[in-house]
Amino acid sequence: MICTVLTTVAGQAASETDTARAEAVPLREAITRLAVADEVRDGYDHAEFRHWIDADRDGCSTRAEVLLQEANTAPQVAPHCDLSGGRWYSYYDDTHVDGPQGLDIDHMVPLAEAWDSGAFDWTAQRRQSYANDLDEPAALVAVTARSNRGKADRDPASWLPPHAPAVCRYVAEWVTVKLRWGLTVDTVEHDALIAAAAQCPNDPITVRPA
Repeated sequence: MICTVLTTVAGQAASETDTARAEAVPLREAITRLAVADEVRDGYDHAEFRHWIDADRDGCSTRAEVLLQEANTAPQVAPHCDLSGGRWYSYYDDTHVDGPQGLDIDHMVPLAEAWDSGAFDWTAQRRQSYANDLDEPAALVAVTARSNRGKADRDPASWLPPHAPAVCRYVAEWVTVKLRWGLTVDTVEHDALIAAAAQCPNDPITVRPA
């Protein structure tokens, strides 16, 4: 009983700390907070980011957790978290998708881009946490495979969602993730974000440092 109480109190304290650290920042101001630096392109390997783990040991990988969170119509869940049925909305390309097979889970800031922007200097544990970030809704997004592969590892200077009404949301989520993880932007990327945000409402984004 004492251990349970102590664990609960500790969990509540951690949650309160996370809430206290969260900050609402207008989008255009948030962009000015991004550190500008040249990218470091050397040494990237996809394997440096261990992903699709089962962090809470409930049988569902990070991929499955995102699919369950973002489903418009809930899928059926079989043993070993095998998902079938369900319906999702891919906001990048304004497409409804039936069944999980046609979906990719996109890292809002791709792993290669994260590496180039500072993750090259992280510990393996921090890179794993980044690759499986379920605490920030903007970090991982269920989208059509074709839109994810069209994006690849490009930043907003060279890729934005083909569905024009999605651009403002995308820019806000990109900035949110970069600030959350302390990732830098290069000059061209920074200028592209400024230009895109100028066409968007200056609504606040919520930044929760990781």
